[in-house]
Amino acid sequence: MTDSPARPAPLADPHLVYDPAPGDGPRDVVILGSTGSIGTQAIDLVLRNPDRFRVTALSANGGRVALLAEQAHRLRVRTVAVAREDVVPALREALAAEYGSGEPLPEILAGPEAATQVAASACHTVLNGITGSIGLAPTLAALEAGRTLALANKESLIVGGPLVTALAKPGQIIPVDSEHAALFQALAAGTRADVRKLVVTASGGPFRGRSRDELAHVTVADALAHPTWAMGPVITVNSATLVNKGLEVIEAHLLYDIPFDRIEVVVHPQSYVHSMVEFTDGSTIAQATPPDMRGPIAIGLGWPERVPGAAPAFDWSKASGWEFFPLDDEAFPAVNLARHVGRLAGTAPAVFNAANEECVAAFLDGALPFNGIMETVTRVVEEHGTPVTGTSLTVSDVLEAETWARARARELTATTATAEARA
Repeated sequence: MTDSPARPAPLADPHLVYDPAPGDGPRDVVILGSTGSIGTQAIDLVLRNPDRFRVTALSANGGRVALLAEQAHRLRVRTVAVAREDVVPALREALAAEYGSGEPLPEILAGPEAATQVAASACHTVLNGITGSIGLAPTLAALEAGRTLALANKESLIVGGPLVTALAKPGQIIPVDSEHAALFQALAAGTRADVRKLVVTASGGPFRGRSRDELAHVTVADALAHPTWAMGPVITVNSATLVNKGLEVIEAHLLYDIPFDRIEVVVHPQSYVHSMVEFTDGSTIAQATPPDMRGPIAIGLGWPERVPGAAPAFDWSKASGWEFFPLDDEAFPAVNLARHVGRLAGTAPAVFNAANEECVAAFLDGALPFNGIMETVTRVVEEHGTPVTGTSLTVSDVLEAETWARARARELTATTATAEARA
């Protein structure tokens, strides 16, 4: 893949509405990753808007069966899916405790393919809120089944690349990341030919303003203390390294078919402006709300209609300051590395993402220093060499590249830990 346009229209286009199941009643929705941050906020939105949305199936990893059972009962879903087969007895018990006598229990699907099965089930929209590249198979299943895909799982688009773009019809993907939902809305203000630049904002994470040397000895607790957003540990560390912003640059390129040299990252500590589009006439359209993921989720589930009261609005009677700073590429090299792997395309983004997931896990376990995350990821990307690209790319190629990257990252992490122990 190159920076030149390769598709007749962007994957995500606010001017194009893909409606697989038009109707007057509530929109049937499947929620993948229901017990995570995106999933729980989506359920809150659904419960407040029963006339608009009806959840037919839920999927989760299986680590919070009591919450999953409670969600299933409140939403009266038909199917509950868990990735971990070992938790099925506990899930059945939790469901039985939630449901009254005589109430039929939902169908239970279990195993690694369970989320993929419900992603292809009958519904209008699939919200993919799974964390990590394991979301790829459900993303492909939802697209192949003709569902609208509300995509919060950026990793599946990034590692799947051309596999996803080959399946997705124009307008079929609605982005749920706050940055890409912002770009999606701002792009509605003009035509594709009018766009000069996409500007992706970054909070800067907990380490904004620190030099690379100052980052050498930060702790896990430091990295998890995000100043703006409450997220899971992996996403929070990705925000601290700015890997999340690198992934979002690749995602923006794939969603909107804008060259990498026209996608800029700026640091905006307040996280009020979620991203901006600069047009050829000099105008910049910014999408701004207080930090709250229910707004982007509502765009993903309800587009082209907006959901009243989905998230808080600003109180313009109160003074506030909004700041913007350039990105420090020396202290935070993740964005430039992501541009590099994005241009390489093929299996390169999968290697980048998989190596990062392993390195973040090692950092959280105390086995790798903070700066070691990007040092190790960079080395794995360099050792990967020439990626498999083009129409020959398969899911097996992606999985094989990920497997190699994870194994190599673990080897390098173990070597680092040994060297530090001897020092």
